[in-house]
Amino acid sequence: MNDKTHGPTGLPDARRTPRFAGLTTFCRYPRLEDVERNGGTVDWAIYGIPFDGGVTYRPGARFGPRAIRTESQYVKPYHIEHDVMLTEVMSLADAGDAPVAPYSTKESQDAACTFAAGLGDPAVTRLFAVGGDHSTALANMRATWERRGRPKGGLALIHFDSHLDTVDTVWGEKYTHASPFIRAIEEGIIDPDRMLSIGIKGPLNTPQDLEYAAKHGVTIVTYEQWRREGTATIDRFMASLGEAETYLTFDIDVVDPAYAPGTGTLSVGGFTSSDVLHLLRHLHSATGGTGINLVGADLVEVLPDRDPQGITAMLAAHVIFEILCLDGVRRG
Repeated sequence: MNDKTHGPTGLPDARRTPRFAGLTTFCRYPRLEDVERNGGTVDWAIYGIPFDGGVTYRPGARFGPRAIRTESQYVKPYHIEHDVMLTEVMSLADAGDAPVAPYSTKESQDAACTFAAGLGDPAVTRLFAVGGDHSTALANMRATWERRGRPKGGLALIHFDSHLDTVDTVWGEKYTHASPFIRAIEEGIIDPDRMLSIGIKGPLNTPQDLEYAAKHGVTIVTYEQWRREGTATIDRFMASLGEAETYLTFDIDVVDPAYAPGTGTLSVGGFTSSDVLHLLRHLHSATGGTGINLVGADLVEVLPDRDPQGITAMLAAHVIFEILCLDGVRRG
C-alpha cells in the first residue's frame, strides 16, 4: 500500500509511517535526486551549508542543518492562518548538503554557490539554504541572483537579525558572518534601497556601525522601534515592494535567547517565538494580499550544542515552514 500523501510533494503519511522512522530529510520532504529520477521538478530545493568558520564568537552552527532536519520531522504541511496546504501547491525537496572548505570562508562560499547553482531547474527551482553561520547566506544570495539572470540593481532583501551584518572586516577577514550584506551590496546582488532589517538590538561596538546602512539607504526597524510603533515602517516598506524579486534571510538570534538559546552570538531581549511567526505571516498581509515575490531564502545561526532540548532547532524548522508558506499562499 502506498503511504505517500497526494500533491506535488509526496510526504509519508504520518498516520501510517511514524515521524520517528525512515530517512531524516527537511520536513520529511523527498530527496531531490528521487524527484528528478522520476522525471519531476521542484519549486524549492532546501539544502544545508554546514559551515561555521565565519563566526566571531562561539562556533557550532556547522551542526545546525543536521539538528534542524531532525526537529523538522514534526512540521506538518497545513498552515491554519494562511489556509494553505503547502505540499499541495508546491513541490519541495531536500537537496542534501553543500560541500564546504572548513578552513576558508571564501572557498566555502564559492563551493556552496556552485553547488546551489546546479540544483533543480534554474528556471523553476528556488533555493533555500539552511546554515551554518550567516556567512553562508552570501553563497545562496549569489546563486539566487545568478539564476534570476543577475537583475540590474539587485534583489530586494528582508532581513531578520539582531545584528546589521554590514561590518567590512573582522580580524582582517572580509567574508565573515558579520559581513554578508556589505559583500552582497558590493557585488550588486542586493539593492540596499530595498533592504529591510528587522529586529536589530543590543549594544554595538561603536556608533559608526550604523553608518553603512544609513549611507546606503537600508531601512532599519530595531526591536525597540517595533515595540513603539508596531509594524508601521514594515508596512510602508512592504507596500513599496510591488513585484520586486525578494530574498529573505533569517538569523535565529533575532529571537530572545529565552526562546532560542541555541545560537552563537546571543542578544538578550527581543522577539518571542510567537512574535516572529506573527511577523512572518504579517509580511503577506502587508502587501495588500498580493504576496511577496520570494525568489530565495535562508535560515542561519542555529547552534544545537547550546540547546540540548532542541527548542531552537524546532523553532528554526517552523520558521522555514513559515517562509515557504509566504510563497505557497501566493501560489495557492
